[in-house]
Amino acid sequence: MTKEFSPDRLDVKAFAQVSGHLSGHDSLLKYERLSQEAKGLHPDLRVNWTATGELRTELGDSGQVWLHMKVQATFPMECQRCLTPVDVPLAVERSFRFVADEATAEALDDESEEDLLALSREFDLRELIEDELLMALPVVPRHDECPTAVPLASSDDDFEAASAEKPNPFAALAGLRKEEKGQ
Repeated sequence: MTKEFSPDRLDVKAFAQVSGHLSGHDSLLKYERLSQEAKGLHPDLRVNWTATGELRTELGDSGQVWLHMKVQATFPMECQRCLTPVDVPLAVERSFRFVADEATAEALDDESEEDLLALSREFDLRELIEDELLMALPVVPRHDECPTAVPLASSDDDFEAASAEKPNPFAALAGLRKEEKGQ
């Protein structure tokens, strides 16, 4: 009999022991915190993910529990250059090693190169997926090339007037150079 695994309540150790594999094609609407960051969210947007468990045994070791995850999504945001919608492709590929508890993870965190998480029989894989996608969001989303021209003008009349009155700081240098050439 094959054990069924759920991404919402995953027994990570059992999943790793059988080299389990899960995948999903979820609506972006399923991820509440991520949805709050979106601009122009609609039900057709998907989060595609796969997760694989692995039990690594080394000499004198009872076995390390690993979870490998790949996630891809297209996320609607607002371009910070032209202020129009932009679809931002997100891709995350991470591996996590699971340890006995939070205290062990915290103690080993500084000396370990791996990402460490606490072992659980009811691990929420979708919450981890959402966390990783939130961290992958760009701070300043923008188009590679904006679809409309971006006007570079100030809406402050006082600023425009002050800029027009202000002399070029390098004009004096240009004048000196002309004098040198004239001599």
